[in-house]
Amino acid sequence: MSNQEPWGKTVLVDFSDDIAWVTLNRPDKRNCMSPELNREMLATLDALETDDRCKVVVLTGAGESWSAGMDLKEYFREVDGAPPIVQYRTRRASGDWQWRKLRFYVKPTIAMVNGWVFGGAFTPLVACDFAIAAEDAQFGLSEINWGILPGGNVTKVVMDTMGHRDGLYYIMTGETFDAVKAAQMKLINEAVPRAQLKQRVTELAKTLMGKDAVTLHAAKEVAKRVMSMDWDTANDYIYAKVDEAIFQSGGHFRKGAMKAFLDDKKLKPGLQTYDPENK
Repeated sequence: MSNQEPWGKTVLVDFSDDIAWVTLNRPDKRNCMSPELNREMLATLDALETDDRCKVVVLTGAGESWSAGMDLKEYFREVDGAPPIVQYRTRRASGDWQWRKLRFYVKPTIAMVNGWVFGGAFTPLVACDFAIAAEDAQFGLSEINWGILPGGNVTKVVMDTMGHRDGLYYIMTGETFDAVKAAQMKLINEAVPRAQLKQRVTELAKTLMGKDAVTLHAAKEVAKRVMSMDWDTANDYIYAKVDEAIFQSGGHFRKGAMKAFLDDKKLKPGLQTYDPENK
């Protein structure tokens, strides 16, 4: 590891076949997110943006947990009574990577959920583009049991992703649920047997790598932003992003794919991805 790489303590990164396997590394604390981890994760995401070894980011956790949420001691007890500016900076630091950076990250992101997901961990879970979990992974919004509300945008991501009835139920009861239930509520994409978890995530990552990177990022950004737009605004925004993506990418992937489909008859519509290396 070079001195320029910002990970190595509370965050670990391994590279394999153009995938950056990013691991939250506080297993003794069930990977609770501390101010130190938040700073290291933000620096890690910044570095991976321009790292040629990384085409897809996979976020997972060390040990038996994905993340048990915010570190209650460092985020609540240690800032209770502190000046408002200290509390503000502490909260801002957590959001900087968990959703401000991660939600529109330039490269595809996959949450590989290997264990517990609680409280504040729901925010980066939903901010990732995809989430695949081991069937026995456990999820919970336990804040109500501590006399606090799900903060850090947790309430927002839960209500947006799980829906009105399910979101309210788990926010207000604090009950836990497994990955099978999480998939049914659309909190995650899939629940798979634990032995197949890394294989399934790798398959998804390779599928994403086969797309044009500029267009893939534009498609993600459009899909996430149009959710809050009216139809006319969305229509104008989508056409603008289409033109922007063609300009930024040079349109080579699009031209090649169109030729392979329309002229060469080498692609089946909706079933194949154009491979520029296999003309």
